[in-house]
Amino acid sequence: MYPRWLWPLTALPGVVWLLLLFLLPLYAVLGVAFGNVDPVLLQPIPAWNPADWNTSWFTHVLGQLVPGNAFWDVFVRTCEYVGLSLAGCILIGYPVAYFVARHASRTKSLLLILLVLPFWISYLMRMLAWINLLSPGGYGLRFLSATGISSVLFHLGVISDPSNYLGGQSFTVILGLIYGYIPYFILPLYASLDRIDRSHLEAARDLGASPFRAFWHVTVPLSKTGLLGGAVLITLPMFGDYYTPNIVSGAPTTSMIGNQIDLYFHGGPQPTIGAAITILLSAFLMILMLYYMRTIHRASREIPA
Repeated sequence: MYPRWLWPLTALPGVVWLLLLFLLPLYAVLGVAFGNVDPVLLQPIPAWNPADWNTSWFTHVLGQLVPGNAFWDVFVRTCEYVGLSLAGCILIGYPVAYFVARHASRTKSLLLILLVLPFWISYLMRMLAWINLLSPGGYGLRFLSATGISSVLFHLGVISDPSNYLGGQSFTVILGLIYGYIPYFILPLYASLDRIDRSHLEAARDLGASPFRAFWHVTVPLSKTGLLGGAVLITLPMFGDYYTPNIVSGAPTTSMIGNQIDLYFHGGPQPTIGAAITILLSAFLMILMLYYMRTIHRASREIPA
């Protein structure tokens, strides 16, 4: 009873709005990355016409992406931090999401409220709380020292100074990333686990599967889309994060790609290099997004109608 074009038309304003907020800033970054720099004022001169683009800054950044250069070390360090943080979020978040979705029948609403509570507090305030906990004399450092965790981490080589967690420790940056982004990982994973039909698990048990085999061969594959969705939701902002390392570390030895971009834009005379790094980071993240979209598309085709 409605024309076919009606519902797509209702989505048109939102689509146009999102495209404007994405395409215009992206083209502005491209104009700066392929532009020039005023030698006197040290301000970027964007090149809006693609025919006038200067690729020397972009090729300079590409030339730094080789082993042995400082930018290569930052790129590898960022991938290590993001990978370890993602692994930590999976190890912590998957059991929490699984328990809330499958076993917390009476307390599910309360647990969901507790999972949403971190969104009510500023991310900056939550990171500043870690400074009070891990600073010399802080309650968190006292607890770690009293329980012997600091000594264990020191002997394992995870930290270099058991009395100074805020002095350029990679462990502290990874801990801050996990703490800051894990709520964004748990919620989509919970939604995916909560939608799994229990009859699939009952069928696996009727066919002789143990509880662990039913979980590994039924629950985990069916929650793959939620797992990937949560991973994408946290890894994309992690790659561009610069304030978490600044707050809990502030040392050059723990800087990430986001710190380099912020340095070139606000602390140095080469904003064109910062824009070029932004474009390269966006291209790298686009590869991850294409893999995610391909996986989601294949999973949707495998679901029976």
